[in-house]
Amino acid sequence: MEQRLTRMRALLTKQGLDAMIVLSPVNRRYLSGFTGSAGVLLVTQDQPVFLTDFRYTQQAQAQSPHCRIVEYPNGGNPNTSVFAELQAQGVKRLGFESDFVTYNQHRAFEQAFPGIELVPAAGLVDELRLYKDESELAILRAAAKVADDAFSHILTFLKPGLTERQVALELETFMRKAGADSSSFDIIVASGHRSSLPHGRASDKVLEKGDFVKMDFGAYYQGYCSDLTRTVVLGQPSDKQREIYDTVLQAQLHAVANIRAGMTGKEADSLARDIIAAKGYGDNFGHSLGHGLGMLVHEMPSLSQLRGDMVLQPGMVVTVEPGIYLPEWGGVRIEDDIVITDNGNEVLTKSTKELLILEQ
Repeated sequence: MEQRLTRMRALLTKQGLDAMIVLSPVNRRYLSGFTGSAGVLLVTQDQPVFLTDFRYTQQAQAQSPHCRIVEYPNGGNPNTSVFAELQAQGVKRLGFESDFVTYNQHRAFEQAFPGIELVPAAGLVDELRLYKDESELAILRAAAKVADDAFSHILTFLKPGLTERQVALELETFMRKAGADSSSFDIIVASGHRSSLPHGRASDKVLEKGDFVKMDFGAYYQGYCSDLTRTVVLGQPSDKQREIYDTVLQAQLHAVANIRAGMTGKEADSLARDIIAAKGYGDNFGHSLGHGLGMLVHEMPSLSQLRGDMVLQPGMVVTVEPGIYLPEWGGVRIEDDIVITDNGNEVLTKSTKELLILEQ
């Protein structure tokens, strides 16, 4: 935590800021360790200050020992206590999360902090979160294992006659029993013709023999997300199913084998997209190859033709998830989580990617 704060202070100095007020629960947790729902983090060049009310004082003391804890009146206006801290520390230029703070919150700041310049600082903490340290990578590996174990389990559960909702519930239940706080997002289970929906949330559709079953899920574990997609077939696949699956698999394997530091997200996206396009399915791969992964399931950087200008660097964690989707027929996506390293990348998710044929 101290290293994160040191890096944050360096960014403040670079931006000419005296302090940063952090309200986003994700950024607040990243810099303080606090997991509760009410609190204000004030990062200055001195010891950070965490302000909260009576309900969370003990929790803040336990989770944020590197912060000075200030208790403001329960039900009162925390900005009054924040302003007192700003005055005591001589803050003149205060950064705020302009991509999170609402218009009304900003107006409240203006009224509560007279004489202090409010400086938009969107993405400042997010810039730090791009690079995962070893403690974060350990948690991400554990989150990936929970997802992998859930996939192994669901293979023993899947059969014709179940609904997609039943499959999603089984995945969620397994991951929670394995230590996850929840799933990383609303679980996607899309079977048969619905597998052509890239983000087809689980429905009441019944799984049938011959269906592709596309499952996209992840574990929210100790504040971090995993994100895994696998597609299986119930019964013997048709020639077309094999063709589509093999094309996506070839593209995914090629991308994972070649993504490395120094290339842009756009270049990474092309690794898979060019293979799919060469097979004639370029128009059926309509989303980006992947996205950053960490405390949120969608973070920077983007492996995308449109938003992929950022150069990949060691410590960044991204998904690699090409797909082909044929409307009213079905679709396939295969997704892994990887961390960019000095020598290429490390694959965090270990589940097999061969076409699994589930006979019942």
